[in-house]
Amino acid sequence: MDLIFIGKSQAVIGLLYPCIDRHLGEPHKFKREWSSVMRCVAVFVGINHASAKVDFDNNMQLSLTLAALSIGLWWTFDRSRSGFGLGVGIAFLATVVTQLLVYNGVYQYTSPDFLYVRSWLPCIFFAGSITMGNIGRQLATYECKVIAEKSHQE
Repeated sequence: MDLIFIGKSQAVIGLLYPCIDRHLGEPHKFKREWSSVMRCVAVFVGINHASAKVDFDNNMQLSLTLAALSIGLWWTFDRSRSGFGLGVGIAFLATVVTQLLVYNGVYQYTSPDFLYVRSWLPCIFFAGSITMGNIGRQLATYECKVIAEKSHQE
């Protein structure tokens, strides 16, 4: 059940980015190729791995490091205002949902350090939303190219 919900959430986030870009009239023009998207995925996996495996002196140091890495991911692969806004909004919403689930006993952390959850969690949500947004934008670009090619052939 959890994996199905997570998968659907990721698909919605991926679809949301190109829709917001179209709605705001600001098409995303930064690095539109699959190799860039795959590099973004690799950096996200690295950030996620660092949050779990790298031992920091305290949680504040870990949180600040992950925040810098997440903003670096956005700067390297996105640089759009809509991408940053959606990333922050999704990170906030996902953190609130996580807090509610932990508060109600659905999930539990061994050592929460910020209102029932880990303080680095919003950074992971932000980086994940930027990554899913890049995938969604690339898929939307591919779909637009296929539709344009079909209309030229007819």
